[in-house]
Amino acid sequence: MSATALRLSRVKPSPTLVVTAKAAELKAAGKDVIGLGAGEPDFDTPDHIKDAAIAAIKGGQTKYTPVGGTPALKKAISEKFKRENGLDYAANQIIASAGGKQVIFNAILATVNEGDEVIIPAPYWVSYPDIVLFAEGTPVVVPAKEEDGFKLSPAALEKAITPKTKWLILNSPSNPTGAAYTRQELRAVADVLLKHPHVWVMTDDIYEHLSYDGFEFNTLLQVEPKLYDRTLTVNGVSKAYSMTGWRIGYAGGPKALIAAMSDIQSHSTSNPCSISQAASVTALNGSQEFLKDWRASFATRRNLVVDALNKIEGITCLKPEGAFYVFPNIKKLLGKTTPAGKKLETCNDFCDYLLEEALVAAVAGSAFGMGGYFRISYATSEKLLTEAMTRIAAACAKLK
Repeated sequence: MSATALRLSRVKPSPTLVVTAKAAELKAAGKDVIGLGAGEPDFDTPDHIKDAAIAAIKGGQTKYTPVGGTPALKKAISEKFKRENGLDYAANQIIASAGGKQVIFNAILATVNEGDEVIIPAPYWVSYPDIVLFAEGTPVVVPAKEEDGFKLSPAALEKAITPKTKWLILNSPSNPTGAAYTRQELRAVADVLLKHPHVWVMTDDIYEHLSYDGFEFNTLLQVEPKLYDRTLTVNGVSKAYSMTGWRIGYAGGPKALIAAMSDIQSHSTSNPCSISQAASVTALNGSQEFLKDWRASFATRRNLVVDALNKIEGITCLKPEGAFYVFPNIKKLLGKTTPAGKKLETCNDFCDYLLEEALVAAVAGSAFGMGGYFRISYATSEKLLTEAMTRIAAACAKLK
């Protein structure tokens, strides 16, 4: 008899973490691998945030805190929502968790019953469907086509909604495509949702501060305040402040939903790390000036990668609005044969070939619900990106 619970058969390990681990193994074995799989800024956490953590340790902020976050952090989150998004959330409408992933996990587990449907536009972040499956819900994957900029069309959303629909998950800017919804595009999505009052909306805004070329970020509630009582606005400090390892995500939403999420958290991890909470207060309240340099650097890297990929025969790549990913189309390369005589049937085969032939680690599009593509994270140096593009071009040129 297996010792594992049946629910584990519904989920699989995160494909992005698997690729990152595989690249790390090859590096440890002495291989010159360039890892473009991790969704993590390569910049260090700003010093003023690290200093706040050190001060918190020395000041004795090392004990349990309230489950959903300290009063100071909730105040900082509330002020951030008001200042940057025009949203009003009281302390009892806010939760802080051990990363944005836990926020989403808590929300889905607190609300989804067996058979409830959750609409997830694809390409999607790898964890959305598995979290829904873990909660015994049904992920309803709706393709957001390349010709639509990898964004969910109102018609596709309308068609996907049924009486069983519990949530729509909307991630903008997106992981894995970097696609970000304009105010007009959000307006069209909101118009559909207004016709279906039983559908809740989770907006994953974790890449909010990473958009380029003057793109103006809006979260859904800024566009349609009437959705306030059924929207969970999710964010965190990991991407904008390069605090991935600090593990602080947060959300604002209806009081009853936040209370339910807090109840779940009280029986799992309890409060997020007290030191990380103190650092996050400074991150949210402190200077945001460093973001200008980070954004400029990311935009330069994005342009470098997109330009290089579009010069490779058989690859096309849209220029995304935000995040730090590109999602190139490799459908014209599938069916070709490697120098070793292996036929590339899928995007997984292509990524395996890149790792073996070019020592470049990337993630297959199938991990994000859309085959025929692969994801590159450009959150690394221009030097490494240039070398990676050279290697990818050389590997593709060898295909027959």
